[in-house]
Amino acid sequence: PARAAAALDADAAPAPPAAAAAAVENASAAELARAAEEHAPAAEEEEPAGESAPAAAASAEQPMGGQAAPAEEVLRRRNLAIIAHPDAGKTTLTEKLLLYGGAIQQAGAVRARRSSQKAATSDWMALEQERGISITSTVLTFEYAGHLINILDTPGHQDFSEDTYRTLAAADNAVMLIDAAKGLEPQTRKLFEVCQMRKLPACTFINKMDRDAKNAFELCDEIEEEYKIETYPMCWPIGDGDRFRGVYHRRENKVFLYSRAERGKKAQEMGELELDDERLPGLIGEELFNQLIEDVEIIKEIGHEFSIEKYLSGDQTPVFFGSAMNNFGVELFLKEFLTIGRPPAPRASTKDSQITPLDDCFSGFVFNSRPT
Repeated sequence: PARAAAALDADAAPAPPAAAAAAVENASAAELARAAEEHAPAAEEEEPAGESAPAAAASAEQPMGGQAAPAEEVLRRRNLAIIAHPDAGKTTLTEKLLLYGGAIQQAGAVRARRSSQKAATSDWMALEQERGISITSTVLTFEYAGHLINILDTPGHQDFSEDTYRTLAAADNAVMLIDAAKGLEPQTRKLFEVCQMRKLPACTFINKMDRDAKNAFELCDEIEEEYKIETYPMCWPIGDGDRFRGVYHRRENKVFLYSRAERGKKAQEMGELELDDERLPGLIGEELFNQLIEDVEIIKEIGHEFSIEKYLSGDQTPVFFGSAMNNFGVELFLKEFLTIGRPPAPRASTKDSQITPLDDCFSGFVFNSRPT
């Protein structure tokens, strides 16, 4: 199934994140051996004569009715809803994540009426492709670094926000996308409040750093003051606009430099350097280097420490900076999300007290449907 964790009623809310994470972790420890034993093949057998390799593979992938999902399969899954104000770059970010995941070979940036450019993968309706906006929610699945990821691309326009609210009921994680030049906008505020009500762990991706942007400290302060939560800049921008040179990754203490990518293609990494690498000033310029060192010292002095518990409970948001259009910081976000993101969580149900990802019976969370 597309979701390993599920509920029987559409109004069911996720279990508290801390409890959900603990339940999955306990399951992985206590039931991993049982699950592996149940699903392990009895013995290796020769392939029957006349059966092709694809047919054998398809046969092996058939679901096993009445048996629990293996714990390792649950732990490798991540469901992520992307929320944003219109034109913040939400669908573009979705496609760049698919690009890095290998699900598509070239991303089609969302630009209204640009007929010469490939239409966005997640905008499947003719009206969406014509207007360059998302009208319906779309679920896109791909694999990356051993994980199976479900991206929930949601409409940003207020006229279609009900679709977004339903989608957030099914998500285990969210990422709030912000235009670096505009900061928080009305629809972003509404949708993030829904995430807070549902206690969804949420990251923040501040987009369009390749354009003139607000001060990074100002953007973080705006989030903290608006939502009364902590921010933890996981990555920190080096310049903005034409002077944007890359990002500094705090936990790795490394600077990642990028060159501008060909439209729709992956960014070419110029390399990663330690913050104290003597080559760094020459690569980004003395002025940007001195500003980066000053910013890092300020963050260490007055910034919050990262807390996985606070993140999972929705009380802290890791912040990333980049440019979805030009692929700055997108893969760094993806890698970090897979490390800290919540796997499918147990769900409250009107029939039973709780449905866990490892329940024996098949179940599903239906959050949206459309006529065919």
